[in-house]
Amino acid sequence: MESPRSDRLLATVALSLLAAGCVLVMWPFLTSLVWAAILATTCWHLLVVLDRWVGGRRTLAAALVTLLVTVVVLGPVVAVALGMADNVAELGRAMTAFTRSGLPDAPDWLRRIPLIGNAVHDYWQQFAHNGQRLIDELQKLAEPARDWALMGGRAIGKGVIDLAMSVFLAFFLLLHGEALARRLRIAMVRLAGQRASYLLDIARGTVTGVIYGILGTALAQGVLAAIGFAIGGGPGAMLLGVVTFFFSVIPVGPPLIWGGAAIWLFQQGDMGWAIFVAAWGFFIVSTVDNVIKPFIISRGSSLPFAIVFLGVLGGVLAFGVIGVFLGPTMLALGYRLLNEWTTAELESAQPISPHKDSD
Repeated sequence: MESPRSDRLLATVALSLLAAGCVLVMWPFLTSLVWAAILATTCWHLLVVLDRWVGGRRTLAAALVTLLVTVVVLGPVVAVALGMADNVAELGRAMTAFTRSGLPDAPDWLRRIPLIGNAVHDYWQQFAHNGQRLIDELQKLAEPARDWALMGGRAIGKGVIDLAMSVFLAFFLLLHGEALARRLRIAMVRLAGQRASYLLDIARGTVTGVIYGILGTALAQGVLAAIGFAIGGGPGAMLLGVVTFFFSVIPVGPPLIWGGAAIWLFQQGDMGWAIFVAAWGFFIVSTVDNVIKPFIISRGSSLPFAIVFLGVLGGVLAFGVIGVFLGPTMLALGYRLLNEWTTAELESAQPISPHKDSD
């Protein structure tokens, strides 16, 4: 007769191997699955409203929400990829024109730069009206530039695939959300005790606040800025919109972009369009950051700037394009849960009186 201890050991080993196998199978899709869960959590209220409108047909409601998420989330990424391809082609045509005739004469104001002005001016002047010499110099940078271009193209392509997969998985999470939520709540109760429901509510509120308050407004600023740049006739409107999206996590980030575009148009002699871009940036783009974002975030709790900033940068380095959304959400969630945990511990601790009665 086998020992019950041996049975438990074999069962533990079997379950561990099964869990490891499941993680191994799901690992390539883990990023998409996490983002799908965030999308489903964020869009749950919309799903409930649509489900009521369509008479309780959950499949149709989930499909409509998924379609909306596809347009809002996946559409801008595809547009950015296509726009950047156009900008790269435009840059290639400009470089071809430069290589034919060489650079123009170096501006005189370069000499007035302290310490390095004369050296930069003389270096520039070597390629003035000398296309062949410019080509020879650029060939030194051709291989690194090609590697960076291939790396960027792979990152963008992987980001589009990850987003598409997350939207596909979000449909099933929306379709079976109640059952999954009940099982998750039971599992959390077994792990965290009676505070599990409270922690899950904190997690849901944090995720919604980050997506709407930070990433949603950043996306809105990027789109509005790109529209303004396109109307104003500035170069690389789509690319500048992407830069505005990333810089929106910095309090004065977007004004640096639309202000620089306005200055460039002014230097080109387009006074009217320069005023238009400046006014568009001040009254349209910055209004999203100064009015809408504080209103949304105030419904939850404010997050430190470092959490959002490091989340965006670290998310891109860790997960690629999708990390722009996933990074700050995960850091914000971890910060809120840690804050709640430590706050509960501090409140439960009894203060020690510095004075004691002596007999």
